[in-house]
Amino acid sequence: MHILKSSVAVALLALPTLAHAQDETAPPPPVTISGSATIASDYRFRGVSQSDQEMAIQGGITIAHDSGVYVGTWGSNLAGWGTFGGANMELDLIAGYKAKLADNATLDVGLTWYLYPGGADKTDFAEPYVKLTGTAGPATLTAGVAYAPKQQAIGRWYRTGADAAAGVYTSPGAKDDNLYVSGDGAFAILGTPITAKAHVGHGWGQNGLGPNATAVTPTGSYWDWSLGADVTYRNLTLNLSWVDTDISDRDAAYLRPSFSKGQDGTGNIAGSTLVASLTAAF
Repeated sequence: MHILKSSVAVALLALPTLAHAQDETAPPPPVTISGSATIASDYRFRGVSQSDQEMAIQGGITIAHDSGVYVGTWGSNLAGWGTFGGANMELDLIAGYKAKLADNATLDVGLTWYLYPGGADKTDFAEPYVKLTGTAGPATLTAGVAYAPKQQAIGRWYRTGADAAAGVYTSPGAKDDNLYVSGDGAFAILGTPITAKAHVGHGWGQNGLGPNATAVTPTGSYWDWSLGADVTYRNLTLNLSWVDTDISDRDAAYLRPSFSKGQDGTGNIAGSTLVASLTAAF
């Protein structure tokens, strides 16, 4: 009887350990939800300020299935050039599929639908994208291509900023497409919370202004780049990045007053600047 009691006692004591072991080996849930909230000193989209060189509040959420399918949304406040005919908000709807090509390589194919709630008509446009990401030790490299087929929102309705200021369409109803290629690199510095980051991109677009006196690639063709670093503590990430483009004041002169701070014809909203942001992930 004593032996039986001892065996029962050992079994009872082992139950928590067994339960813990089962928890550790339990498969991850098929659906995961993640999100983030960011405050930034400026909202730069492909090197061009969308918040009139002022602060931006941004946030997003993504729902992903273990099959690789995901959907998400992301938003930011806007000002000046970025308002797309009166909207003070950008809301992106995103859907895509991630496929693991190898242990260190992932293919991401999807579509972003750019929405500008409260803006003028013909503001929204869709842009499919493809990204290939590879990792090697602490380094991660990503090559991306985004192509927006011909749409009115990114058409060349105004040849110049003066035409837009006068409200005179030079090509009403015009449709154009937009191509953007990019490369991104990240290098985690071992033993520290710091990740160095770099970006370069090139866009080809309508070389003018759309129906709402703005454009994705305003000068028709330009480069943008950035260099910076992330510092992460738990779920918080501080980023500092030097952002720039090759759009000079002279290149942008014919787009003014639209393409300027306050849309008053002065200030280069695609010039070099230091952008700081703080992101909380959840």
